[in-house]
Order: sequence, then C-alpha cells, then structure tokens
Amino acid sequence: MSLFRHAAFEISVAEPRGLPPPNGAEIAFAGRSNAGKSSAINTLAMHTRLAFVSKTPGRTQLINFFRLRCGAVMVDLPGYGYAEVPEKIRRQWQALLENYLRERPNLIGLVLIMDSRRPLTQLDRQMLDWFAPSGRPVHVLLTKSDKLTRNEQAKTLAATRKGLAEWGDAVTVQMFSSLKKTGMDEVDGVVRQWLEALPGEVLEADDA
Repeated sequence: MSLFRHAAFEISVAEPRGLPPPNGAEIAFAGRSNAGKSSAINTLAMHTRLAFVSKTPGRTQLINFFRLRCGAVMVDLPGYGYAEVPEKIRRQWQALLENYLRERPNLIGLVLIMDSRRPLTQLDRQMLDWFAPSGRPVHVLLTKSDKLTRNEQAKTLAATRKGLAEWGDAVTVQMFSSLKKTGMDEVDGVVRQWLEALPGEVLEADDA
C-alpha cells in the first residue's frame, strides 16, 4: 500500500508558536503557488480533498500536518511566489515558512513541487539555495507532466536533472501527473528510503 494512503489531518498552524511538538519524522511539501502541490498531495494520499485545491495562487495560508499510518507526518507548506496578496500577509507567510524549514528538528526531507512546463524558476532556485545546504534530501516533482508529450517529458526531465546538479546528489527529480496518476510509486519509494535511513527508524507494516 502507498506510504501516503490514509493520511489523516492533524492540525493547521498560522504562526511559528503554534507548531505542535515534534512527534515523528516530517516530510515537507513545498512549491510555487499554482504548481500543483495540493493536487499532488491529494493524489498521493488517494483522497480528493485532503489538501485544498484552488485556482487562485496563494490560497494555502497555513502549514497543514497530516499523519501517515507509518507514524511519519506529511507537512503541506504555504505556496511561495504568490503575488496578489497584501504585503503584510506575504511577510507573515514567509516568516512561517522560514521558521519551520530552519528550526524544525524532525524535518527529514523536502518534496519540492515544480510545474513541468516552467521548472526551476528563480523562486525555486532560491528555495534550493537556501534548503539544500542543510544536507537534508530534496526530491523534485515535475507536475502536470500530462500536458507534455513523451518527447517533451524526456527533454524536460533531462534538462531539469542537469540544472539541479549544482545543488548536489541529495537533490533528485521525477515526472509526476496528478491527472494520470503517474509517478506515484517513484515518490513513494524515495520517501520510504528517507525514512528507512533514519537511525533506529522502523516503518510500521502498512500493507494491510
């Protein structure tokens, strides 16, 4: 069974002091607004509305925590790159994001969502510049791959992999489509490896 299936909502957080005590390894999902992050989370969890999907960039204003059956936590971070929001709100979201990514002791890796038609934007590069030096792994999902032909997918994947090389071997990449539900097994396998690499970490049986 998928690692993410049966994810259960736990809490939403609007400010750093509201973060729950660390309890289990956390895998964060981040991405530029409207890159398909919420759709990817819903697809991986096999749930139609686990994460809120909006056509309006910047609607995800909170950090949302979802408990996985194995005991780990999937963390949905606010989208970055939002333009049509007040500056005060934008600063608030940025502070929340940065505090979580910098300070959270049980954060083990980042799944970074990019639109396959516009990968490695300036904001994506800024996120990688900031997060990759932590030494924690990053796995990039190139979403909406169904909008590309197979040839375009292959070229985009190769070009993005080459572009990501400057951030080191801890950054990996794959194609993903929420519409076609392709790439689910690959991201599942990557995150399982992160969890299995933790000292003393034992994944609970989740194939029932």
